[in-house]
Amino acid sequence: MTYNIQDSDIDLLRNAGVSEDDIKHCVNVAEKALEIAERTGANVDLELIGRGALFHDLGKAITHEIEHGKIGAEIGNHLGLSKEITDIMEKHIRGGLTEEEARELGLPVKDYTLRTLEERIVIYSDRLADIIMDGIVDIRGDELEAERRFEEILMEYPKYGKNEKTLNRYIVYHREMQGLMGSK
Repeated sequence: MTYNIQDSDIDLLRNAGVSEDDIKHCVNVAEKALEIAERTGANVDLELIGRGALFHDLGKAITHEIEHGKIGAEIGNHLGLSKEITDIMEKHIRGGLTEEEARELGLPVKDYTLRTLEERIVIYSDRLADIIMDGIVDIRGDELEAERRFEEILMEYPKYGKNEKTLNRYIVYHREMQGLMGSK
């Protein structure tokens, strides 16, 4: 099964007030997530991955602050998006927070841990897309450089790793994805 990003979903983002730059980011994350999903060869829901990635930053229509995940999930619920998609939107902040971290950040106290492979693919792809779009790696010849240097980049640029807990989570996701992809 394949999944293609739908123009109607991009229109939903635009009509909700998401900026063109944020829409471009969301499309890049969705494309990267679908690519990663296919490369893993895992039995995953490609529509969930594509739409979860596309809508993950819907809350940026209202704010770019840390609560954009929670706000995006609320908007997504109002728009009729599935719970699986709104879960991705709400949980993507810092790669899936613990209750303790949520409390420290002033978010509703609950467990935001990523439970499904689909969620982890989207969140990993979000970080990769940030690294690629920010020009940290020269992708003209090889976009896979972001994957090869992922751990090094997260340690060198604190904006991607955020803090030790977040950094360690992203490294776990990276190693899981690389393991699944093997030589695919």
